[in-house]
Amino acid sequence: MPTQEYDYGMIGLGTMGRNLVYNMCDHGYSVAGFDKDASKVDSLEKEADGRKVLGAQKLEDFIASLKSPRVIMLLVPAGHVVDMVIDELKPFLSKNDLVMDCGNSHFTDTDLRTEQLAKEQIHFMGVGISGGEYGARYGPSIMPGGAKEAYERVAPMLKAVSAKVNDEPCVSWLGPGSAGHYVKMVHNGIEYGLMQLIAEAYHLLKECLNMSNDDLHNVFSKWNEGRMKSYLIEITANIFAQNDEFSGKRLIDMILDTSKQNGTGQWTSQSAMGLYLPIPVIDASVSARDLSALKEERVAAQKILQWHKVVFKENDSELVDWLENALYFSMIAVYAQGMSLLQRASKEYHYDLKLDEVARIWRGGCIIRSVLLEDILSAYSDEPTLPNLMVNNQLALKLEQCQDGFRLAIKTAIETGIPAPAMMASLAYFDGYRRGWLPAKLIQAQRDYFGAHTYERIDRKGIFHTQWDQKQQ
Repeated sequence: MPTQEYDYGMIGLGTMGRNLVYNMCDHGYSVAGFDKDASKVDSLEKEADGRKVLGAQKLEDFIASLKSPRVIMLLVPAGHVVDMVIDELKPFLSKNDLVMDCGNSHFTDTDLRTEQLAKEQIHFMGVGISGGEYGARYGPSIMPGGAKEAYERVAPMLKAVSAKVNDEPCVSWLGPGSAGHYVKMVHNGIEYGLMQLIAEAYHLLKECLNMSNDDLHNVFSKWNEGRMKSYLIEITANIFAQNDEFSGKRLIDMILDTSKQNGTGQWTSQSAMGLYLPIPVIDASVSARDLSALKEERVAAQKILQWHKVVFKENDSELVDWLENALYFSMIAVYAQGMSLLQRASKEYHYDLKLDEVARIWRGGCIIRSVLLEDILSAYSDEPTLPNLMVNNQLALKLEQCQDGFRLAIKTAIETGIPAPAMMASLAYFDGYRRGWLPAKLIQAQRDYFGAHTYERIDRKGIFHTQWDQKQQ
């Protein structure tokens, strides 16, 4: 077994881990890999194709093969598995070794692990990685957080393996502690929102216009040539053209209509609620996935809560145009909510996030990459403390231009009984955010009436409570 020959270690040789290893090797780094699944270790070396890769069968051999101070990357399932791996590693680690958790760990777990390992003078970083299998192999968006000096040790490698946009690497040190994993969590929350919005557009096109898969492919392909050009719109167009190897039909028609989730969308909603910040599009998208999972209940309910199809009576091309406006408007809204959450969290957790940098590294490699991120980058570069993307002059104008078509698309959804919760949440968020007056005073009066929760007044300072004229019920 080689001793201290390899630059980096990778624990977890699944699809992401293995492809990231080969990516690192292609950029001149030697990597040792370890996995408890012996077949994955064997495959790593067999598929290495001359790259300097080591597949270690024993943890102690894996550790011994790494240059000191060691840098060990983890790509294992989030949660207790990460803690189990760290516990197994500890006896072999030394002062100034660096452990990088590159999975989707909850940010609070990352903070705790950082604190615990620091007591033993071992560095720990939470690193978000987005791009899927292809991104890991050829260039992901990378979101590292942790101590700045720890990042500097691995920055050359991370920059080398990351995606590039205009020759700029899609990686940047985001902030201390769990900043990287928090940004990745919000990235995934935005991803949930975008996917649900696209699914709702698909639903309306399919139900209202009876579009074939070829028609859908053409619509999304055209949308991807303009202002909505993005990875998710691009793959959506491709999905409609994919044939099924078993049935000979289009694959989309053979997939069960229940969507699963890995928890990051839920975490985003929970975090936003804890920070008292509204992100209704993401919330609605998480709920929509939960609703889709109730397949048996939905099938049974359909027989009782009967739905009578309403024929769309307008011109087909008009609905396509309305939905383009609706989808573009909603995309801006969900990015706005995600960035606002990052801004709030940055203050609460002392991340000192630079939102223009976040937008910059999301432009390539990651799942939510989109031409819209160029506008978002420009908005935060011009005004770093911008409270909400929707009040940026350029984006506000685009929202205004989309409004009429968006409202007609929502009207169509209501009239035809087609659920569009994320789109509706986008519009309600916009309408609520731009109103200087909201009816919350009534809620506050109710709270004081039944629970003496007090209220503030518009004509004088202070906190007030009223002995309401309560009649016996």
